[in-house]
Amino acid sequence: MPAGEGAQAAVATPAETHARRASGKDTRKHVPRRSHAALGNVDRDPVALLELSSAGRVERLVPLRYGRMIESPFAFYRGSAILQAHDLAGTPNSGMTIQICGDCHLANFGGFASPERTLMFDLNDFDETSPGPWEWDLKRLTGSFVVAARHLRHKRGVAEELVYRAVRSYQERMAAYAGMSILDTWYDAITFERLMAQTQEPQVRKRLERGMERAAARTSDALLPKLSEHDGERWVIRDAPPAVFHVRGENTLFSPEDNWMKVADTGKALNEAFEMYTSTLSPDRRLLLSHFTRHDVAFKVVGVGSVGTRCLIVLMIDNHGKPLFLQSKQATQSVVARFFGSPPVEHEGRRVVEGQRLMQAASDAFLGWNDGPFGRHFYLRQLRDMKLSPEVELMDADMLGGYAALCGWVLARAHAKASGMALEISGYLGSGDAMAEALVAYSNACADQVERDYEVFVAACRSGRLEARTDADMAADFRV
Repeated sequence: MPAGEGAQAAVATPAETHARRASGKDTRKHVPRRSHAALGNVDRDPVALLELSSAGRVERLVPLRYGRMIESPFAFYRGSAILQAHDLAGTPNSGMTIQICGDCHLANFGGFASPERTLMFDLNDFDETSPGPWEWDLKRLTGSFVVAARHLRHKRGVAEELVYRAVRSYQERMAAYAGMSILDTWYDAITFERLMAQTQEPQVRKRLERGMERAAARTSDALLPKLSEHDGERWVIRDAPPAVFHVRGENTLFSPEDNWMKVADTGKALNEAFEMYTSTLSPDRRLLLSHFTRHDVAFKVVGVGSVGTRCLIVLMIDNHGKPLFLQSKQATQSVVARFFGSPPVEHEGRRVVEGQRLMQAASDAFLGWNDGPFGRHFYLRQLRDMKLSPEVELMDADMLGGYAALCGWVLARAHAKASGMALEISGYLGSGDAMAEALVAYSNACADQVERDYEVFVAACRSGRLEARTDADMAADFRV
């Protein structure tokens, strides 16, 4: 077929566009929007599921994971994506399976630099990304706003308004993407400059300006003196256990029985892993990295839900003495794949990378994957490159509402870009409040369940079934 004929055939006619939107609307007959109020399959032992998700982690760091989760129901929610995925598997779904984030709570949005050094606002955690129902992401998001609102002592009406703002924003933005070409959707990016141009509120503008200033200072150059010290001709990462330590150093939290402690030639293993990683990058990125020399590698504990998974930071220096910090993070089976039944993948690190590239407007220049010793899968990216996290504790109700609407927009853009199904999803959502009302009911019930699960979790820690230790407790073990 001549190229011109193929291009002509690919253009959607008004009738085809209408049919796609109508097919989404027709889905309501089988899965009414009100059905999304269902909480799902909560007849389970939350502690057993948490133990399942802790299997294979660094044994001495699992208590730190629980210690971070025990701080509040919101911290517990952040670290227990496995529970919600399990529960949602028992609910009706729209049947529109797309690439989803899988852990789309409000703290997994934030700012970071694009390869062109533009400060973006987007989803920034894809450890659980997988094909799944688009509404699972939306439910994870709205549930997080109610759990957080309760934690911050906001009234019920405030919490419900946050859900409305997030869902209505998602709905309206999805309708807008449904009217855009797929190429325009792919090019769409939510930058801090764009957010500044769209707001007239002095308080919001001030926060955006402050965020941009803070982001500009969060670079590898700034990290170098904070995380490392010069030792002769090399830079060495400083131990600060339990957060940072050398795997085979005197402050290690690895047990002697761990197979990582039995690697015969660590230098060779690191070189092989790095060679595989660079093979997943584009040629220009490989050339760029060839100007750097590896100086040191250390273990770094990150996040709440990821504590205990294997995460390394790699310090590299170029021939001008300038640093580059890479983060190598273990990737395990997605909780979405575990309970939704997504097709198996050959490499979990590649799953994370490809899901991230598909959903983000722009991804880290050094995003790639590799294998570690003994067949574990990893993905790599820059460490904290102009990265900003939302400070929801400092937001009042009005600002939280604006943040909820922003997260709804970001999620709609990510889903529209990743799926090309904005027409179908928008057709399903419609223009009324049916989905918002269903998710208000769902999110209130979800927050109630989180609080019940949290009580069971706390009781398990107090009884000794689980061990929970804080960062301060574990750091005290290393003080002389």
